[in-house]
Amino acid sequence: MATSLSFVMGIIGNVISILVFASPIKTFIGIVKKKSTENYKGIPYVTTLLSTSLWTFYGLLKPDGLLVTTVNGAGVVFQLSYVILFIIFAPKEKKVTTLKLVGLFNVVFYGSVIGATLLAMHGSLRLIFVGIICAALTIGMYASPLAVMKNVIRTKSVEYMPFFLSFFLFLNAGIWSAYAFLVKDVYIAVPNGIGFVLGSAQLILYGIYKKKSKSTKSMEMMEEEGSAHLVEMGMNGGDYHQKNRGIIKGLSLPKPTLDRQYSIQNILRSLSYGPYDFHSNGTLNEDDEVEK
Repeated sequence: MATSLSFVMGIIGNVISILVFASPIKTFIGIVKKKSTENYKGIPYVTTLLSTSLWTFYGLLKPDGLLVTTVNGAGVVFQLSYVILFIIFAPKEKKVTTLKLVGLFNVVFYGSVIGATLLAMHGSLRLIFVGIICAALTIGMYASPLAVMKNVIRTKSVEYMPFFLSFFLFLNAGIWSAYAFLVKDVYIAVPNGIGFVLGSAQLILYGIYKKKSKSTKSMEMMEEEGSAHLVEMGMNGGDYHQKNRGIIKGLSLPKPTLDRQYSIQNILRSLSYGPYDFHSNGTLNEDDEVEK
């Protein structure tokens, strides 16, 4: 009974996760039509490609890991498509940056994990090693909405916290938590349990601040639209890492050097990008600059 229930939960989790993976499609339809990535950033797709690739590898190592393999294999196809399209239509500088990030995360790091797992480890140690890495990355991604929640409380507005995205992430984390409980998989249970708690908190905040949201745009948003000419993004998302401040600052300050772009702080921070960042725009180095 428990086995059949876990299989049903896994199937439902596959469907919901694929819907989340597919959410940036609207953004990329616009990119292809305009033949430009404009102010969108490529790092969320690169890091999610890494995460789904690692979870696919975990599913292959895990006995009865078929459902984990299928959903993350689908995620790899989605994210790889997004990364390729982004590189095709990005300006030269952003194209080079994205290619370097792909090389760093999806070739060097991912290849190192596979190599270390298959060559230096044996038996259950392989699953433990990969499981810990996957769980750590997923916890980082689920933690990314904390910035969204802080912004909602500060502005008393849910403008930058899309309800359906929050709802599906909450649902996704809940389903996979239930699946992990049934199959007794701590590496899936811990990050998704955290995601479920954070998703619940987001929906509570949405209920509290929905009626309090301002009906008119703030002066900062008007200034941003007038100066940056931003297009509406998929699922009405925004940059949840202090977008307004980042764009305005980016317009007046010189671009950071390549060394600063690839500082340890930026690399570690980039690993925490999650689904909310799919609907953000701005480059990694301008809008997502690590605050001093």
